[in-house]
Amino acid sequence: MMTRLSAAWQNWRTKEASAYAFLSAYALLFIIFIAVPVLVAFFLSFTFFDSIQPPRFTGLKNYIVLITQDDIFMKYVLPNTIKFAVLVGPGGYALAFLLAWMLAQLPKTPRTIFALILYSPSMTGGVAMAVVWQTLFSGDQNGYLNSLLLNLNLVQAPIQWLQSPQYLMTIMIVVTLWSSMGVGFLAMLAGLLEINPELYEAGSIDGISNRWQEIFYITIPSMKPQMLFGAVMAIVSTFQAGTIGVVLSGSNPTPQYAGQLIVNHIEDFGFLRYEMGYAAAGSVVLLLMVLFFTRLANRLFREES
Repeated sequence: MMTRLSAAWQNWRTKEASAYAFLSAYALLFIIFIAVPVLVAFFLSFTFFDSIQPPRFTGLKNYIVLITQDDIFMKYVLPNTIKFAVLVGPGGYALAFLLAWMLAQLPKTPRTIFALILYSPSMTGGVAMAVVWQTLFSGDQNGYLNSLLLNLNLVQAPIQWLQSPQYLMTIMIVVTLWSSMGVGFLAMLAGLLEINPELYEAGSIDGISNRWQEIFYITIPSMKPQMLFGAVMAIVSTFQAGTIGVVLSGSNPTPQYAGQLIVNHIEDFGFLRYEMGYAAAGSVVLLLMVLFFTRLANRLFREES
């Protein structure tokens, strides 16, 4: 009896050891690159830290200053971030779903080609993006858009697109939407292709008569995991997209803070002014914003138990 129990225990321990061995690599990377930085940022947000002297505890001062005394944050950064997130997040998410749904109606070969074309902008780095869009919106007469407008006599002089507060945010939104077909888009496309066609046949028998009804009553409910993944990726990428304004305009802060987002504000104080404690407080606020919208998306698309 004891021998049998010992063999069973040894077998169980071997299986568990294998499972934990597979998980250990992910757990180690998660702890080093996510858990520890978040905890360090949370700690530093309650201190004054200039990256030279040891951190000095200041309590809630950084948060109080951020909310009540930082005019740049309250007047420009927070409104810009909310406007950018509201337009780019849902807009890019809806656009990704619409394009994925359209591609799902095509045969395999053209679907693969168009999916690659739509996905490729998300793989371009900041340098490639800057080359393409700075050439298009260049402020001299050689810029493609200015050249076109001048040849059509629609303007009398070149427009400084990327240095003008009037146009910078709009260009940032356009560029972000252009490059928003990332892994969330591919997940939606995969989810659409996995839906059983018999569901649509059953739906037509039950009274579904057009494409919109199919989408709302069959398509979306059948791919909630992919919709949730796409929503989370859209939220995270939207709030992390602060480098676009800096890359396009070539400066941080952006001209008259027109394209200044919370990520730029954190970078400004953390890596240009070396006020790491204050920058950490901004990063904690950003983390809370991402967490809030992620939980909201989870409520909308979670599977019913």
